[in-house]
Amino acid sequence: MKKVKKEELVMKQARKVALVLTLVLLSSLFLFNATIFAASETLKIGVAIPSADHGWTGGIVWWAKKAISDWQEKDKNIEFYLVTAESASQQVGQVEDLMVKGINALVILAYDSAPLTPVVEEVKKKGIYIVSVDRGLLKPVEDVYIAGDNPGYGRAPAEYTAKELKGKGKIVILEGIPCVINTERVEAYNAVMKNYPDIEILDSQPANWSTQKGLEIMENYLQKYKQIDAVWAGDDDCLKGALQAYKESGRKDIKIFFGGGGAKDIVKMIMDGDPLVRATPTYSPSMIASGISLAVMGLKHESLTGFYQRQIPSKIILATEMIIKENAEYYYEPDNIY
Repeated sequence: MKKVKKEELVMKQARKVALVLTLVLLSSLFLFNATIFAASETLKIGVAIPSADHGWTGGIVWWAKKAISDWQEKDKNIEFYLVTAESASQQVGQVEDLMVKGINALVILAYDSAPLTPVVEEVKKKGIYIVSVDRGLLKPVEDVYIAGDNPGYGRAPAEYTAKELKGKGKIVILEGIPCVINTERVEAYNAVMKNYPDIEILDSQPANWSTQKGLEIMENYLQKYKQIDAVWAGDDDCLKGALQAYKESGRKDIKIFFGGGGAKDIVKMIMDGDPLVRATPTYSPSMIASGISLAVMGLKHESLTGFYQRQIPSKIILATEMIIKENAEYYYEPDNIY
């Protein structure tokens, strides 16, 4: 495999942070002009996200709190209401409570797309500005949607795995929570595999991006199937459970495991040359911070005039990059929350 030059990685990293820097710049411009043109009324922003039930959502909670703290330092006329949910039904109730509080904007990372869509529709009917992050809704009711490249997130491990298996083998899949982005990922993965008739997908079940669920389902797969050549575990948290089940089984047939997200301990395994985990696609939880900034900017937009009055993009997709041994050190941040 071609070794990636440091200069190329620097350029990739520069492109990776370009959107964030742009958002920061626009945020500063919006705040400066809002001071001149807008009345000093308090803006209320609700942020509804899943609780930290695994590493990636732990990162979401951390980044949300950081973004809120940063904005509160910049603008004392913004109030934030952060709520975390352990279930879809709890999140529905939380969104209803946020409406009662009179929020002007809602930033939501849906626990589950289907049950959250109707209540977010009600939010929209009240004229509340909506930023949907990551998992998406079943209808395009939001003003802005920001997420990673989910089809790319599914294609990348499929293409890598097919190449490693030389176009022949048996694969099992551990999907995420049933939602829009999971569907996009799995459909993209399966579309790639259709180009390889000698690769068979033995099974595909929801593991909810959970380490424990990944362990349980992988144990079942190992009992059910005598030969497995590769595993796509959906994300790096689920991957940890799948790896544990495999190592405890004593089997030696699986050639490669794939997760996704760029968790620091998985990146460290790649960096150290783990024979089973050789790559993972990026999907950073820092996107929630960008979503919160977009909500602030969206509310400020209505009171601005002149050069800085512009439309915020309705859809922002963050590129997926593949972390491999040759570039893993540039993605490894041991002090990172995720």
